[in-house]
Amino acid sequence: MFITPGTPRIVIISYSMNYGVKNCIWTALGDVSANIIQASLVIFVIGSFFSDHPLFLNIFKWTGIIYITYLAYDIYKSNPKNITSKEISQKSFFSFYKDGFLVAGTSPKAWMFFPFIFPQFIDFNANYIAQFIILLTTYVILDFLSLIAYAILANKLIIWIKANPKFINTISACVLIIIAIIIALTQQY
Repeated sequence: MFITPGTPRIVIISYSMNYGVKNCIWTALGDVSANIIQASLVIFVIGSFFSDHPLFLNIFKWTGIIYITYLAYDIYKSNPKNITSKEISQKSFFSFYKDGFLVAGTSPKAWMFFPFIFPQFIDFNANYIAQFIILLTTYVILDFLSLIAYAILANKLIIWIKANPKFINTISACVLIIIAIIIALTQQY
């Protein structure tokens, strides 16, 4: 799941090209923070609640769609960094963190991933808390590394789009809109 392209990866790619790889660390930390909360809530508190009350999952879905649409607009309107310049556009660390957290936190894909996949690897008759910690730690490390790998790759690709720097923002914004539409049309709870 964490290797496949999705909303967090699109945001990381765009942010890497517009703000640099170092700033993407904050976005990746926001993403994995949301994942830790999601996994903990799903496994220990609300996993069965979502199954019994799909309306709440729908609320997360539509909140995510609205935020993804806003983020698409924000990315499209942002000024791409000058590829030959060493100056990086300014945005607060908290803003990067918040974007990563909200994109991951409102993702129906993540809310569905944890209750369907994690329990398959946990024996609830044994020490399931230790198993959960090992599983979650492994997931968080691999997810964080994959996000940073996307950021590094995107930053390396920036040379290829030197002639038209607005291109990646337009593509990223369009992909986010497409993801929002796909979520709206296909994720039925």
